Amino acid sequence: MKTSNKATAKTSPGKQSADQVSELTTNRLSVYLRCLHVLEGAGVNTISSQALAEQFHLNAAQIRKDLAYFGEFGVRGVGYYVRDLKRHLRQILGLDRRLRVAIIGAGNLGLALADYPGFKQEGFEIAALFDTLKDKVGHQSRSGVTIHDIADLKKVAKREGIKIAVIAVPAPFAQPVLGLIVAAGIKAVLNFSPGALQAPTDVKLKSVDLTVSLESLSFFLAQGDAEEK
Repeated sequence: MKTSNKATAKTSPGKQSADQVSELTTNRLSVYLRCLHVLEGAGVNTISSQALAEQFHLNAAQIRKDLAYFGEFGVRGVGYYVRDLKRHLRQILGLDRRLRVAIIGAGNLGLALADYPGFKQEGFEIAALFDTLKDKVGHQSRSGVTIHDIADLKKVAKREGIKIAVIAVPAPFAQPVLGLIVAAGIKAVLNFSPGALQAPTDVKLKSVDLTVSLESLSFFLAQGDAEEK
């Protein structure tokens, strides 16, 4: 029997329900994708799960389990074809299409996010900024992203095909802003404001609390200081 020399998937990537896939799994897929990007840049064509795990300090059994959930991508005796597996993972994560993003809050954080080139490289296009301050409306970030009035969120989101919104406003305004985002029909939200937000069940909300992360690091340092005394 002739064996194909290319990795193929038995099941189509992305067919699994989002409810069936844990967030930890999707986070690991993102890590694998970045590892494959490094390997491709280094000219590596094939790699086994064991070699992938050893090079990037991962778990080989977990890699095989995660990938097997979406299909069979490896070739016996060869391992994974780096370019093919990278393409499959981008399809699974929905990165094979351009996703247009709006950032709510044109302060220092919002403007920095809008001008970050890494988003575009991964398929995320920052299409619009929004703010309540009239003296900011109509201006642009350094990379050319226009700042709109927050009152026009629904209209601009529909016109620009916004799929993801990023909240970068002070904590007291975050929940009302989330309400405007939901009313605009946007179903995926990344929140950089501290504190817990309440979103409808059909809206996916992820929060990144930088203060909590810094406090975790502070705890680590405090334990080290205590041990030295």
